[in-house]
Amino acid sequence: MLSEKKISIAVLGAGSWGTALALLLARNGYTPIIWGNDEPQVLRLERERQNSIFLPGISFPPIVHVETSLDQLAKSATHMLIAVPSHAFRVTLKHLRPLLARDSVLAWATKGLEPGSGKLLSEVMAEESGGAYPSAVISGPTFAREVALDLPTAMTVASENRSTAESVAVWLRNDRMRVYTSLDVAGVQLGGAIKNVMAIAAGISDGLGFGANARAALITRGLAELTRLGVTMGGQKETFMGLAGAGDLILTCTDNTSRNRRVGLGLGQGRGLAEILTELGQEAEGVATARELYRLAGKLNVEMPITEQVYRVLFEGLSPRAAVEALLRREPKQE
Repeated sequence: MLSEKKISIAVLGAGSWGTALALLLARNGYTPIIWGNDEPQVLRLERERQNSIFLPGISFPPIVHVETSLDQLAKSATHMLIAVPSHAFRVTLKHLRPLLARDSVLAWATKGLEPGSGKLLSEVMAEESGGAYPSAVISGPTFAREVALDLPTAMTVASENRSTAESVAVWLRNDRMRVYTSLDVAGVQLGGAIKNVMAIAAGISDGLGFGANARAALITRGLAELTRLGVTMGGQKETFMGLAGAGDLILTCTDNTSRNRRVGLGLGQGRGLAEILTELGQEAEGVATARELYRLAGKLNVEMPITEQVYRVLFEGLSPRAAVEALLRREPKQE
């Protein structure tokens, strides 16, 4: 697939991340076609030739196209890059599956677990596609706007098939985008999902004014939590020390570009969750993921105290200050 320049690649998801990936593909010589479920928004992309809602000021090159019809999208491209929110992942695949060509390749850059089931998105992919198509997940420390602006970035592509991982990596790789490959599909996904919950925790701490020491402790112990659950669920410990684990965790916990960190900041400052989410105007995957992680930790008997306190703040009305105090009061133990 190294020679497959100039082919069309469908990008499903017209938010900031889908748009940024489309711009990256365009720079790499592919013809990206952006599809979104919100037809007025997609038509606005075509009219304004930019995503003025989520990535204002970054113009589309002529090679970027938009499409409102999923049926027409599947006729125009066999390679699919899915960047819809986790709650829309299964339904998008359900609608897409009957339209796919025999030689389709499916990649996704959605981070999170399926709300309600707690399943990895690779499990959802297998269930909805029947395992009939090569597939890969894209993850790592990547803010959409920086990717859209062509700033230096690194990410990971994981697939159970090494050739598929490399093929999808070729879509994304250039002099500004370093792309590694992995066979650890579970680990790469879990790193990208769990870090969002830890970012909410770090934001809460900073919103309360607890300082850099507390933030560093939360990130470090958050990595320990991430690794414990990740290994239990089949991930490799080395993955969680890499881009899709520690890298994404550090980025999301320390920079206010992170929507999940901003959720935590707002909570720590005493604002309500509904108000914060309305102001964001985009998905904060860590909110739904916190519920699923809390359930998974209980089911698998994995100790995840930070996740538990974030869950209680989000869904049980626990005050952010009480949550931090509960973490500090835990029984002392060896690291």
